[in-house]
Amino acid sequence: MLPPEQHIQIGSILFDGLDQIDLTGPYEVLATIPNASFTVAAKSLDPMRDFRGMRLMADTTFDEAPQFDVLHIPGGPGQQALMEDEEVLSFIRTQAASARYVLSVCTGALVCGAAGLLVGRKATTHWSAHHLLPYFGAEAVNERVVIDGNWIFAAGVTSGIDGALHLAAMLRGQKVAEQIQLYMQYQPEPPFDAGTPERAPAEVLEAARAKAGQLTADRLATAKKIAARLNIDPGAAAG
Repeated sequence: MLPPEQHIQIGSILFDGLDQIDLTGPYEVLATIPNASFTVAAKSLDPMRDFRGMRLMADTTFDEAPQFDVLHIPGGPGQQALMEDEEVLSFIRTQAASARYVLSVCTGALVCGAAGLLVGRKATTHWSAHHLLPYFGAEAVNERVVIDGNWIFAAGVTSGIDGALHLAAMLRGQKVAEQIQLYMQYQPEPPFDAGTPERAPAEVLEAARAKAGQLTADRLATAKKIAARLNIDPGAAAG
């Protein structure tokens, strides 16, 4: 936990095709932390759109961004275009090297993996991409939130809120995190019990896998290329 008088710089990356709740869910939590600021950084200040079309804009460019105490990497289908984008990967490497904490949400974990930052770490990501983590040298853990040292990995989409609450407690203490949770009235009571592959009806899971089939195949092909570049044996990482 950091002293309350110590200001915290929190920063997130923005890119075309992200899932906006991977960004805005944690933002709702982290932007409420006392004596903290939240900055959204991107390659440019041009408007971007999430994968469903929501228009979003960054506060600063990568070149002008300060060093963040907390680095947040969201995910979404647009993550695929970042996997071999050295400008983005270099920014993540540089920021993560000096950040106190790194929060990865959903398939943001794959971008971190492409940057070579998952080797030897326990991690999680969206269920549709969970099997790809060993290609980046990570140990895949099937949990909603996985904490490995100063890294916090949140699984898919809404789990970013959970990961951010864990991070808020690590930064300012549990009472502050509970106050944020209460303000948000975050006490999920979903109407259906279909939120994970293990709990979803078989036909629902089959349809979801079919819908994500091409993107999953593309991600696998990219993961194999990166594993070869990083000289990673996914079998060894998985074991």
